[in-house]
Amino acid sequence: MDRNSIIGFVLIFLILIVWNQFFFQPYVDEQNAKKTQQDSLAHVTQENVTATTATLPQTNVVSKDSLQIGNDSSTVVPAREFVLENDLVKIHITNKGAQINKATFSKYFKITTDPNGVESKIPLHLMDNSKNQFSYQIPIGGNVVETKNLNFVATEESKNKLTLKADLPSGGVITQTFLLATDDYKIDNTVSITGNSLSKNVSLHWENYLDRIEKNTNYEKFYSTVYFKESDKKTDYCSCRDNDVKELPNKTVSWISHSHQFFNTALMSSTGFRNVKNETVMMPDNSPEMKLIKSDLEIDATAINNQDFKMSWYIGPNENKRLNAFNNSLEDIIPYGWSFFGTINKYAIRHLFVFLEKFIGSKGILILFMTLIVKLLVFPLAWKMIQSQAKMSALKPEIDRIKSKFKDDLQKQQMETMKIYNEFGVNPLGGCFPLLLQMPIWIALYRFFPATIEFRQESFLWATDLTSYDVFASLPFSIPFFGDTISLFAFLWMISTLVFTYYSSKSMDFSANPAMLYMQYLMPVIFWVMFNKTAAGLTAYMFFSNLLNIAQTVLGKKYLFDENKIRAQLEVNKAKPKKQGGFQQRLEQMVKEQQKIQQEKLNKKK
Repeated sequence: MDRNSIIGFVLIFLILIVWNQFFFQPYVDEQNAKKTQQDSLAHVTQENVTATTATLPQTNVVSKDSLQIGNDSSTVVPAREFVLENDLVKIHITNKGAQINKATFSKYFKITTDPNGVESKIPLHLMDNSKNQFSYQIPIGGNVVETKNLNFVATEESKNKLTLKADLPSGGVITQTFLLATDDYKIDNTVSITGNSLSKNVSLHWENYLDRIEKNTNYEKFYSTVYFKESDKKTDYCSCRDNDVKELPNKTVSWISHSHQFFNTALMSSTGFRNVKNETVMMPDNSPEMKLIKSDLEIDATAINNQDFKMSWYIGPNENKRLNAFNNSLEDIIPYGWSFFGTINKYAIRHLFVFLEKFIGSKGILILFMTLIVKLLVFPLAWKMIQSQAKMSALKPEIDRIKSKFKDDLQKQQMETMKIYNEFGVNPLGGCFPLLLQMPIWIALYRFFPATIEFRQESFLWATDLTSYDVFASLPFSIPFFGDTISLFAFLWMISTLVFTYYSSKSMDFSANPAMLYMQYLMPVIFWVMFNKTAAGLTAYMFFSNLLNIAQTVLGKKYLFDENKIRAQLEVNKAKPKKQGGFQQRLEQMVKEQQKIQQEKLNKKK
């Protein structure tokens, strides 16, 4: 096996590792988790039934249109929902438990598709599920009072502020105040318990069923989970792809976020929460909900007893600027990735996007300019690749003579070819390393587009949402890994890749290993199958990138590198004294040993 073959197989191995990590493995994880999901749903359902039965107030029997306050059966108030609103959001709060039971957005929508494939926009809601729970568990004496069973009355009510109070069984009072910011998704929330001496910390149980609100449910499922941040530590999270539990006994957590792909519901406190337990439960594919997220935490008794415990909600979109303004790392919930690729997204690609967004309104045109700028930044690498291809083309006559001379001895061909490369000072890896160095950018962009809300429901050409796959045509059947639709951007990327491969391979020699030539054409087809369900923003970027690759290669060879000058430089290199590299020496020694082994086998046969 020659050096080029070794490099080729290494590249294929690296590509398959990336494919397995980012494309195939999520599909396998999803299939393996289905049985667990079914079991979890049954467990959760039974758990909810049991919990509901156990916590029903024995003395509170109310009609459909009325609620009872505390333990006083003579005091009855109508069931009521309060609404706080600004230009961005409406926050719905029920007097049963004084909990937020829905947020409705003004500038963001959910897309639905009818049987004919026609899309329409409907209002987008968060926390809009009757099974959700948000209940304080207050220890008074030897009993525990749950606020979900208490009926609150309003003592102050306006467009952006609401104060609710409820009597406790012991004669104390719990007061909650909600204050919605004027032009933000932030809600200041204070809670106080007066007239009682708390025996223990107050517990808080929060269950949030995440509904399916995005077009690409696979992306949404795998980018949704619960995030949390311990004081003075980095942000952490539960698994996005499987059931998971994270417990933090005797730790202080500054915020918890139940996060969708593009939206989140976060609860924050400068005082912090104690003994936090977070859990994610994957729901079955046929369930109307996508995931169940549960958080249990404690509030120090001294922080809430006879004084206001201050918290803040953020119920809104994952806009980087808004989340960053909290100055508590809440922006970490945007799933750009936690590895080296996430760093590229946060500190390079994100800043480039923000800069271009100031001047370009169309997100599709913005992607085109992003592609162009990235190409300009990595042009020194591309220049080396084109130069290497030009040198290989100039050496083709010598390589052809070696092939003709040693046409019956492939190992001799390989060894003599390596000598030619060394003699003329040509590095056959010159065209490979630039591609490898650009791979981190491609992998980072795979996470960037479906994580950036600014691309959500932004259309470009035939694509209606650049964070999801574009649907150019629908199939009457579904193909495993491919789906039942055809993405035109992914298809154009495949065709342009095949064209670029054909043009680039003209200067390469595959006689020693013809399989490598066919592999070059097979890999784009394999990746097309995977990219068919990838965000249209990414496949558009890749298609634009291929067009620029073809242009810079054709124009570069024509205007940047003169074949006669390249040949003259190679002759100069040939005249210089050579020092054989260690790799070259080991490779030639390996070829000689293989020849020796083959000769010994032939001698034994004789």
